[in-house]
Amino acid sequence: MIVGFDAKRAFHNTTGLGNYSRDIIRILSHYFPENSYVLYNPKPRKPDLYFPGNDVIVSYPDSFLNKKFSSIWRSKCITRQLRKDNINLYHGLSNELPYGIRKTKIKAIVTIHDLIFMRYPQWYHAVDRYIYVQKAKNAVKNADKIIAISEQTRNDIIDFLKVPPEKIEVIYQGCHHTFKQSYTEKEINLTKEKFCLPLKFLLSVGTIEERKNLLTVVKSLNHHSLPLVVVGKETKYIDRIHKYIDSNHLRERIHFIRPSSMQELAIIYQLATVFCYMSVFEGFGIPIIESLYSRTPVIATKGGCFIEAGGPNSIYIDYWDDKALGEKINRLLNDESLNDYMIEKGFDYVRRFNDPNIAFAMMELYNKLIHS
Repeated sequence: MIVGFDAKRAFHNTTGLGNYSRDIIRILSHYFPENSYVLYNPKPRKPDLYFPGNDVIVSYPDSFLNKKFSSIWRSKCITRQLRKDNINLYHGLSNELPYGIRKTKIKAIVTIHDLIFMRYPQWYHAVDRYIYVQKAKNAVKNADKIIAISEQTRNDIIDFLKVPPEKIEVIYQGCHHTFKQSYTEKEINLTKEKFCLPLKFLLSVGTIEERKNLLTVVKSLNHHSLPLVVVGKETKYIDRIHKYIDSNHLRERIHFIRPSSMQELAIIYQLATVFCYMSVFEGFGIPIIESLYSRTPVIATKGGCFIEAGGPNSIYIDYWDDKALGEKINRLLNDESLNDYMIEKGFDYVRRFNDPNIAFAMMELYNKLIHS
């Protein structure tokens, strides 16, 4: 089987969509090396972001015009190249497929991560929202199968895009292998010293934007004693955070840090006392998975997809309730048996999102489609 991937995010995105793309390519090429995998990349990759192994092929636009107008190539003109490369199945890894893919007779799958731009349109610029909606509509219309990364996303695809349920398969995503590893005392101490990490701390990971709702986590500092370590790319929303921090004299209790590698981030997760994820809405919630693999107890938002990621033994509260968050943190600090129970049960639960499970579920779907 020759599988083509839309690899733009794999090469050029450092956050969730990029991580998903890289992980899917990595695990499929590892567990099913008998297939050929072609990564369609619209332009040369950013240095040090992604270096795929020798078991995959990287393909770029094949003409001067396609190189010059690489976004048009990726969304439309790529279909000629797919036919030329004898691709059996093309997988759009991030909510979109090229226009005209159905005319090629090549089997097509698209992964839909979320439809937040339809559920919460106020968080997106009008032009961006229009583009995202059109791409999603084209993708689900022309895909032979749709992969949803959670039951929540599956329900949203049915509700917002009116897709027949039988066209959608839920295949959960996992997390980077660095979060599943143990580290030496030297590696741990280097990370502690580099970021001046407190002995105990509350951890928040994610882009610092309104939807991720860091403000509730910051407000919780008024109700417990832990310092807060924040990891995430800043947006304009950070101004609201700093304003609250300064007006409530919390500056000394908050550490904003930017790890330079996955290993550093994994060690920070493992050192955290409690992980907090108060996002208003997500397609799944990979940081929850990363935390459970790191054996750090999780407090997350009630409702939506979060219990799918965190399992029955994490703690869930309303996203706006900073007082309840503080109370749950204090409970974990004062109840060692509960803390240990959540760590043990959370680790048992999260292993369902391991590489073999994801790889075999994905390949089973590929084979069914190819032989249908």
